[in-house]
Amino acid sequence: MKPLNPGEQRHVGRYRLVAALGEGGMGRVLLGVSPDGRLVAVKQVHPGFAHDDGFRSRFRREVHTSRLVSGAYTAAVMDADPDAPTPWLASVFVAGPSLKEAVEAVGPLPPASVRILAAGLASALTDIHRAGLIHRDLKPSNVLLTDDGARVIDFGIARAAEGDSELTHTGSIIGSPGFMSPEQADGRPVTSASDVFSLGGLLLMAATGRAPFGGGSTPQVLYNVVHSRPDLSCLAPALRRLIEPCLAKDPAQRPTPAQILDFLGPVPPGVTPWPPGVHALIGTQKAEVSQALALPRDVPAAPAERRRWVSVVSALSAVLVIGAATAVAVRVASDQRADTGVAPTVNRPRPAPFTAEDLREIDPCKLLERDSLPGTGPVAVQEGKRIHFERCDFDTAGGAEKTASTTLVVNLYDKVWQRTDSPVSIGGLNGFKKIDGIYCVVAIENPYSQGFAMTASSGRQTGDPCATPTEALGVIIPRIRYGTDARYQLTPGSALSLDLCTVAESPPVPPGDPNKFSFSLEGLHRCMWTGQKDLGLYSVDVLSAPSEPRNSEERDLDGTTVSEEILTSQNYPPSCRITWTHRRIDEKDTEDVQITYDNFDKKLSNEELCSNAEQYARRVLPKLPPGN
Repeated sequence: MKPLNPGEQRHVGRYRLVAALGEGGMGRVLLGVSPDGRLVAVKQVHPGFAHDDGFRSRFRREVHTSRLVSGAYTAAVMDADPDAPTPWLASVFVAGPSLKEAVEAVGPLPPASVRILAAGLASALTDIHRAGLIHRDLKPSNVLLTDDGARVIDFGIARAAEGDSELTHTGSIIGSPGFMSPEQADGRPVTSASDVFSLGGLLLMAATGRAPFGGGSTPQVLYNVVHSRPDLSCLAPALRRLIEPCLAKDPAQRPTPAQILDFLGPVPPGVTPWPPGVHALIGTQKAEVSQALALPRDVPAAPAERRRWVSVVSALSAVLVIGAATAVAVRVASDQRADTGVAPTVNRPRPAPFTAEDLREIDPCKLLERDSLPGTGPVAVQEGKRIHFERCDFDTAGGAEKTASTTLVVNLYDKVWQRTDSPVSIGGLNGFKKIDGIYCVVAIENPYSQGFAMTASSGRQTGDPCATPTEALGVIIPRIRYGTDARYQLTPGSALSLDLCTVAESPPVPPGDPNKFSFSLEGLHRCMWTGQKDLGLYSVDVLSAPSEPRNSEERDLDGTTVSEEILTSQNYPPSCRITWTHRRIDEKDTEDVQITYDNFDKKLSNEELCSNAEQYARRVLPKLPPGN
């Protein structure tokens, strides 16, 4: 869904258009609002078809027949104008991803969800066939997954069963090759049994995540549909008994929708139809609809707002770190999160999903709810201080196989130090997993930032240790992709959304010294400035809970009270760390800024270390937004 561009048509018939939902081979689909406030999906036929009198005649007949289709598993046609300059029809708007989008985002559906899907599709076909229609284009993008089940949409190319040949006047076959029936692919007359074959292909795709007759060229796919049998070996026996008869090459051997419903039996009332990741997509789309409806009626979205919907491809190069560190740390000083501030939240357009700009604003502790992981057990945010704003630690029961509670650690922007040879793919993104005894880390590489990944790690005494991390990322990734509202409530004085590599300028260089500093992004809230030769190392961090000072001294730095501390270690030379409160969130919580400087190549006194840290702190202070 994306806002309409300036100058685009704002009304069709009696419907006000507010956003674009998608576009296909036959036309464009837009979100509309009727005069009585009901939401509709308006499909405008591509202008090229408007000049075809034969198409208009067929479309007029199809609209008339489609109005006869009603039922709980279809999106009813409410209005249409086949005679408009650009023909259109309006159907009931249904919130939810298509089956195609859902499987791409969260992977194959579990067997229980496939059975619910089958019941919904069979019920929808019963209603469609009762009206004298054959859908002819039943495919994953024409099935929507809603809170209470499936909906079959797009009767725009369906035709009355007693109508013309399956071939159009141009000789092209109507339908989508990968989900056609053999008779449809051959251009032979079709019956309602053709839709049942497509139903079987949809169920196989939903259960496996793969197209039933492979990819490749259209002629190859059509050949496979007519002559090859899909691989059903990975299906559970009950699902195979359901799907295999639907994919019979002979239409007479396929079950009817009514027989499919008899085989499935009644769906238990009140059951949750889909895995949590799919319901997260549904919630996100509902939020996007609310946002679109909130835009002024006759004012297009500002360019900055429209950019939210544009994917921006960029990459950050990994930089070798060789020397000096300054840390800016933002802290929540208790177990309360940073969304409890009382100041007004910042109203800004959201950046593209998975970019560092987007992930900085997301609160990972809000991405999983108690029952988000039905396969591995309930989760709950651990009590106590958080370490990083991009990280959250959960307690998890680990499912039925688990004998003791473990910790699930989710990190939205983790540094990738070493990849493994165990590849994984979740929600269309690639990554890897690493198993170490009873512990597993699953890392999905960030599509915009080289060297960083979204990670989830957990342990399990028995069973697959990667089960919980994999299921968690299967919920989290689609939520982020579709614009989650699980975000920190940023106020104007907050430092959480800052890119510290651009906010804080280069540390000072002694007069006459030809050496320079280079910076590298080391995390969502961490920037490191590395000096050549003996300039030292500065790092800029935003942390949710930096270590409490042990032997610190308070002093005034240009009107700001800071604590100053010398850090010592057996393995490293000393460093100086400066911390101050940038913003108080409430009575308990604060955002703290922390500066650290060390030098591995030049022996400096404690006073010299802190003098360098203070100089850099004086550069950072005026660059931050006004705190309190």
